[in-house]
Amino acid sequence: MAGGDIMPNDESVLSGALVRTQQVSGLEWPIPHHYRVIGAAGNGDAEHCMLAMHDGRNVLGKVLRLDMVASTLEFQVDTGTLDQKAVRQTIDFAAFKSIYLTRTIELEPQPVPSDSIEMSPGKGRQKCTVHFKDGGEFEFDTIGIVERKAGLFLFMVNDANNIVRWFIPAGGIASYRTGDPLGKTLVDRKILLPAVIDAGLEKQQQLRTAKLGDYLMQQNIITPEQLDTALQKQKGMGHLRLGDVLVQGKLITSTQLDDALATQAHDRKIPLGEILVEMGAVSKETIRRALVEKLGVPVVNLRKFQCQPNAVKALSAELAHKHTVMPLYGTATRIAVALENPMDWKVLQELEFYCNRKIDPVLASRDDLLLVIAQFYGSSSYGSQVNISELVAELGGAEVALEPMAGEVVNESDNTLVRLVNKIIVDAIEQGASDIHIESAPGAKPSKVRFRKDGVMVPYTLVPPNFRAALISRLKIMGELDISEKRRPQDGKIKFEDFGPARVELRLLTIPTANGVENIVMRILSSPKALSLGKIGLSPRILEELQRLAVKPYGLLFVCGPTGSGKTTTLHSLLSYVNTPERKIWTAEDPIEITQDGLCQVQVNAKIGLTFPEVLRSFMRADPDVIMVGETRDPETAATVIAASLTGHLVMSTMHTNSAVESVVRLLDFGMDPFNFADAMLGIVGQRLVRRLCTSCREADLATVEEIDKLAAEYCSGTTLNAGEVVADWRTRHGDSSGDLKLHRAVGCEQCGHSGYAGRLGLHELLVGSEAVKRKIHARAGVAELTQTAMAEGMLSIKQDGIEKVLQGQTDMKQVQASCL
Repeated sequence: MAGGDIMPNDESVLSGALVRTQQVSGLEWPIPHHYRVIGAAGNGDAEHCMLAMHDGRNVLGKVLRLDMVASTLEFQVDTGTLDQKAVRQTIDFAAFKSIYLTRTIELEPQPVPSDSIEMSPGKGRQKCTVHFKDGGEFEFDTIGIVERKAGLFLFMVNDANNIVRWFIPAGGIASYRTGDPLGKTLVDRKILLPAVIDAGLEKQQQLRTAKLGDYLMQQNIITPEQLDTALQKQKGMGHLRLGDVLVQGKLITSTQLDDALATQAHDRKIPLGEILVEMGAVSKETIRRALVEKLGVPVVNLRKFQCQPNAVKALSAELAHKHTVMPLYGTATRIAVALENPMDWKVLQELEFYCNRKIDPVLASRDDLLLVIAQFYGSSSYGSQVNISELVAELGGAEVALEPMAGEVVNESDNTLVRLVNKIIVDAIEQGASDIHIESAPGAKPSKVRFRKDGVMVPYTLVPPNFRAALISRLKIMGELDISEKRRPQDGKIKFEDFGPARVELRLLTIPTANGVENIVMRILSSPKALSLGKIGLSPRILEELQRLAVKPYGLLFVCGPTGSGKTTTLHSLLSYVNTPERKIWTAEDPIEITQDGLCQVQVNAKIGLTFPEVLRSFMRADPDVIMVGETRDPETAATVIAASLTGHLVMSTMHTNSAVESVVRLLDFGMDPFNFADAMLGIVGQRLVRRLCTSCREADLATVEEIDKLAAEYCSGTTLNAGEVVADWRTRHGDSSGDLKLHRAVGCEQCGHSGYAGRLGLHELLVGSEAVKRKIHARAGVAELTQTAMAEGMLSIKQDGIEKVLQGQTDMKQVQASCL
């Protein structure tokens, strides 16, 4: 390789290659995959080097930068004097044969987790031979090779076991080979018997004169049109060979490429690996594993590998699906990534650019990659949707009700269990569930997993009994709870983006049940945006009244209803209506489920004494205009809320009661002064959520006289309304041109999962703090008397609002009765 004289002073040898002078931007020299430099790497600094020219002469100097995109070298010639005034020159890669750095380095293997690694290649020297286009040949010992489109980075081992770094531009390389012949590798690894290799060699000899392109067409690997296209593309691609083009065009596999390149440059021999596959002696996967020994990358079983959450977060779901790659583990400077073709330097470079880390490729099968990517990043058009039954089968087999095997130990870090937990949460999010219920059963019975969707519990899957404890422990770890505490309920929160692809939080609750097992309920807090008041299903009258009350400078607005009735959504809709730059708004919530710009939101934390009353007292000194309290649950909070509303602030809060009128009685039962409360109250909204009819499949039928009479009876029950007058009003407002009324019914289609319902709808009532209502509160009137007074002033009950929405075709009477009766 080295020939001719060293020319320290003669810059004329570079005159034909000189392009321009340019500012130094730093030298970046790659490192072999799965190795690291011992001591200082020297990256970013100029390095002393020797530049080998095509005419055989060598030039000493400094390499300042290698531009892999422009295929240029920034070089400074060593003048050999103390006065270093040489001009920095930019040289095309085509102008020189090779360059090596005179400073040696030491490399050591990167630690690779042994768990789930099926094959870890031996580290050490192997032979490498580079054949140049000018007929020259260079043979040496190497510890690794990094291939780029622009050329090869070689890491040669000298007699002192130090590493010499060498770069050869692609334009001058005819071919290169590393390691022993493939047949010897297969035998050494005990993948194949020598007899099988001999049979392959015999057939190889018979086809020795065949051309690669002809063979690929004969074996139906490519079509003549594909071959012609590849040949045309090959003409302008320098050292990029036919096999490279076919792989990049996904016409042949990386195995076929590796085998073809091993022999094509010499005498057009048919690759041994392809012949063995054709004979049925080995699979493509086996051949690929044998080649791993030459590439120096391990093979990983992704179904068992425990991926680091931080590594998963380092790569976007889009890139993972686009290139079918899976990050495994890493540090602040490098990350191991599993992929099907570890030779695809374009993918590796894109991943390095995105992650801003060195990429260590690891080989994995495509099926495993698609499965694990779907588990950690969710489904995509790039990957198949993995069925939950596949993961459950991996846990305990199809017969989940059987007793666990003797001695079988399952822990919370088991990779299959980790993927199962992520799968459950991701599916719940994608299916629009509000809650996830994990219901443990004692003994050999499987645990049930159910979702609450649109207010209804639906079954999801069963988990084998031997994974019950590990499943609970895994969720406790994610929620930062005490895994040893199994006798008391625990509350926690899971920040799922630390473990999976979705940026959501889950409120976690563990509850011990009989027979020493624990149940888990997780509320999905997806941090949605606040809806406008006009989009939460309010009737025109209630919407108008709430808009009028919400702009009052002071007073008290309550939203009440049972758990899961949408109180927080309504409260934030009210806040969004009054959220203007002129107002200062403080909120105290537990937890913070919805965020808005312009709000100052405080998370309540009872463990440190940050309770609703404590936070509210602080707000009073923080110059508020509007205060929102997430929940009024005790007399102390109620008293503080009322006091705040009487001192010139608009206060909004929620209560867990069944109706607006019952909220009044509840507050009075807390011991609140009826006069103070009546003076503060602006209005109370009561609400429920019902399932909305699917607009894609609902069907309308003319309502019969009997059906209308039943609706009218329900509507007028407990009121002084006349049923006949109510029906006449309905025919005017909801009837067709003939006054006929229609009732819609659920049918079921693909879009609604054949349930007939899609989404939920709010039913509301509004108790306004009128003078008549205030007088009743002063007198401590009961629920019936307050209700009668409010309805006389035009209030519609939740049930009446539901019947109105039945006549509008938004829901059916079955849903209204289920929530209001």
